[in-house]
Amino acid sequence: MLACQKQLFDLPNDVSYLNCSYMSPLLRTVADAGVEGIRRKVRPYEIKAADFYTSLQSLRQAFAGLINASDENRIAIIPSASYGVASVCRNLSLQVGDEILVAEEQFPSNYYSWQRLAEASGAVIRNVKFRAEEWTPDQVNERLLQAITNKTAVVALGQVHWADGLPFDLLAIRQQTREVGSLLVIDGTQSVGALPFDVNMIQPDALICAGYKWLLGPYSLGCAYFGPYFDAGTPIEENWINRYNSEDFSQLVNYEDQYKPLAWRFSVGEGSNFILSPMLEKAIKQILEWGVVRIQEYCRSISRPFVEEMRSLNFRVHEEQYRCGHLFGVLLPKEFDLPAFQKELMRHRVFVSVRGNSVRISPHLYNDQRDFDKLLTCFRTVSD
Repeated sequence: MLACQKQLFDLPNDVSYLNCSYMSPLLRTVADAGVEGIRRKVRPYEIKAADFYTSLQSLRQAFAGLINASDENRIAIIPSASYGVASVCRNLSLQVGDEILVAEEQFPSNYYSWQRLAEASGAVIRNVKFRAEEWTPDQVNERLLQAITNKTAVVALGQVHWADGLPFDLLAIRQQTREVGSLLVIDGTQSVGALPFDVNMIQPDALICAGYKWLLGPYSLGCAYFGPYFDAGTPIEENWINRYNSEDFSQLVNYEDQYKPLAWRFSVGEGSNFILSPMLEKAIKQILEWGVVRIQEYCRSISRPFVEEMRSLNFRVHEEQYRCGHLFGVLLPKEFDLPAFQKELMRHRVFVSVRGNSVRISPHLYNDQRDFDKLLTCFRTVSD
């Protein structure tokens, strides 16, 4: 099993940062790549025409390897999850009465574009309710499957629920969407990089990932996979780099109608970003070196004793088979003194998130058992 990798990050020893689902810290090597990118921009005469493409292709290849995509040209470079979702919506023609299925309390970036599309087309957003305390994860996934009908045009979900890490049964959901002829669009922002995702297995129509969380990258850059449904799609902007023969700068005045292959057309303008692109590439390559399976196993191992102790204190946490190691929630009872708990977190320099009625805990390789011990102390102090 992997050992703690905190030495590769610039985190103070007295800080217990259990909040990667909010924003990851940067690896030292990733920060160095960003500094080097700034230095290159100081000397723009050293940036050659080929550099606009080599960084893009290297980043595509790295992300393709992470999700087991056989063709890196199916990867687009995007600035945000909302940009990726908007690109998907740009290419859908829905009819009055069609349904767009989303999960209850889904993250806004994977909701607002669907809302706009529904308003413009006469389609209906079907918000599947399942966050009642008494429902088990099996019941949650069953409710999602039952909600997919012949009226369903699109199912838009995360791989896990962003608020408490509840994993969705994407294999079963994909099978059901095939039976009714609907698309499956996955937001992998809160999972890809720490929880295995295989596009050959799941075969989503699109997978969209912001890069500043579990990809350990900088803010404002991410990656997306687009399946065959979008091969002839229309992007939301017309970036010159995404056209054929754009490598020949001397011929850019000869406008080109044809896009580069597959998902190139969906990449954001200035995606060659000489500061952010090398940073995200470096981060993904480090994740590949560690191995996503081993990252998930490490997070499970260091969080397991904490979860057992929380259950002994009568807090509700999902059972092992329904819980992700990298992101899970502790359900707070109504009588829990949240302000006092937040003061304890500040006093002990423990960082987590509160989402709804849960404390969201999201460790990574820079954490160890001592971080969970500090968090447990905060819970015990308020619960006593």
